[in-house]
Amino acid sequence: IKPMYKINELPTPCFVIDEGKLEENLKLLHQVEERTGAKILLAQKCFSCFSEYPLIGKYISGTTASGLYEARLGKEEMGLENHVYSPAYRPQDMEELAQICDHIIFNSEKQLRTYLPVLKASGTAKAGLRINPECSTQDGHAIYDPCAPGSRLGTTRAQWDAAVAAHPELPALLDGLHFHTLCEQDADALAVTLAAVEKKFADLLPRMQWLNFGGGHHITRPGYALATLENCILSVRQKYGVQVYLEPGEAWALNAGYLVTTVLDTLRNGDTSL
Repeated sequence: IKPMYKINELPTPCFVIDEGKLEENLKLLHQVEERTGAKILLAQKCFSCFSEYPLIGKYISGTTASGLYEARLGKEEMGLENHVYSPAYRPQDMEELAQICDHIIFNSEKQLRTYLPVLKASGTAKAGLRINPECSTQDGHAIYDPCAPGSRLGTTRAQWDAAVAAHPELPALLDGLHFHTLCEQDADALAVTLAAVEKKFADLLPRMQWLNFGGGHHITRPGYALATLENCILSVRQKYGVQVYLEPGEAWALNAGYLVTTVLDTLRNGDTSL
């Protein structure tokens, strides 16, 4: 909100970003980076108002994308670390992604094997694999749960072992692992998930350069268990020597915007006022 404007004087409908509140969220996230050494990325699919990228870029490590166009946006408008994950990539997009992204995360070992030569040719892009720890911390909406039975999101340990049996060179191709299982959740759910990740994939972690905790971390929500989050990050960094990444979405702009509207009419229908 600029000081010269009053909300009741704005043309409606419009969405107003409160930069003061946005910056409060940014400062909190930056403090987590400073205390833990983690790198926090803006999940652009949740907040892609690029006019705010110069402000956001003062506090964080970069952006993450879900496809080519978001990856371009992060590269062009913020210009920091640029990551991408997609359940599957189109062949015609991969060469450009390998040029503009630092990390490219694949959903399956087949996608990894298919596109690794393109990454190697770029000389810069690192290869990651999304894993499925098969540990659900969400209730009531299995259709949206990445760890639900039959989920297509991420590679299970059984799938990985079968792939390695057929292609023994696979472990050496990976630079990092990624998991994303949360949705607007507290750090207790992360702790449960992380234990499952370690149970199933701990033997792979010492070979990795990084572990990405994905998104769904409601870090800027009042009452969020910051100490638990930071303990999870520090424990992984100390145990496995990896760089930790987080990709919160809503946390960036939580409570930092307003939808301004004008009431054009009112009516009453029985006991209901509209």
